[in-house]
Amino acid sequence: MSGPTAGSRVERIRALVQDRLAPQQLEVLDESAAHAGHAGAAGGGGHFRVRVVSHAFSGLTRVQRHRLVHEALGDLFRHEIHALALTALAPGEED
Repeated sequence: MSGPTAGSRVERIRALVQDRLAPQQLEVLDESAAHAGHAGAAGGGGHFRVRVVSHAFSGLTRVQRHRLVHEALGDLFRHEIHALALTALAPGEED
């Protein structure tokens, strides 16, 4: 997806994750254009790749880390996010 909606989605994702998890590193990429014509894209939700490095993930399993990010993004999953490729690391971990 291109245009102002795509950019504003990236900024909303970035703001929500930043507010909830205070990451040391945060990358948010909109990969929606690569999925144009995909059945899920027809509903308006975008495809995003997010890489987060946060102390909040220290000592947590991958599932627990993903839950924290999903909780931070909350209602965006209803209409704004169709797919999310997520890398969630604690500082010092390699991906």
